[in-house]
Amino acid sequence: MRTGNPALGDNTFTAVGRVARADEAMTIQGTANKAILLLLCVLVTASWIWSMKPQEVTPWVAVGAIAGFIVALVTIFKQTWAPVTAPLYALLEGLVIGGVSTLFEAQFPGIVIQAAGLTLGTCLALLLAYKSRLIRATENFKLGVVAATGGIALFYLITLVVGFFGVQMPLMYGNSWASIGFSLFVVVIAALNLVLDFDFIEQGAAQGAPKYMEWYGAFGLMVTLIWLYLEMLRLLAKLRSRD
Repeated sequence: MRTGNPALGDNTFTAVGRVARADEAMTIQGTANKAILLLLCVLVTASWIWSMKPQEVTPWVAVGAIAGFIVALVTIFKQTWAPVTAPLYALLEGLVIGGVSTLFEAQFPGIVIQAAGLTLGTCLALLLAYKSRLIRATENFKLGVVAATGGIALFYLITLVVGFFGVQMPLMYGNSWASIGFSLFVVVIAALNLVLDFDFIEQGAAQGAPKYMEWYGAFGLMVTLIWLYLEMLRLLAKLRSRD
């Protein structure tokens, strides 16, 4: 199974094996419940940061981003720890979400509710399309999304490196139509990763993965949702700045 989400890589569920008892196995409903709990964790810390002034949030964003990245790596390599590390990751990413949202909202009032609504709407629409089989996670579909996701990740890495030397990539910044088009492309790829995540979780449940993998599957889904929300913010900000 291919997925562009680094948390849900090839052979993840195969590697953890299959449980004998049905009540000890991963289920789709159980994963959905865990995903809702993780979302609540994100909202708790995001709401706390939201109450701060814009000039106060930057240190918290840095803490959340760095610590969240470390916890994500731990979760990926120690999947059995997911029941603990997944909620911790969500709480840390809430600091990032809350801080970034505060900064964007100060510049573009109303943008946060727009981005949140679009992210939720996109997730529900794709879930409905996936469940009704309007979108199928075929091997070619997976390969295309994975390749595009890898290309975006590489481009972001290059942008980060050259940024240390004072060079700004035009597609990442500014509000040109080319930059807006690039952000729209990234949003589409992030959204399509949700389809791969849905398929991955469904396959894991079908294979009888251990119960703790519900937390791991929810963690992987949360990684994609957070990415999609941040890219929605970036796209909307570029559009709003043209007004």
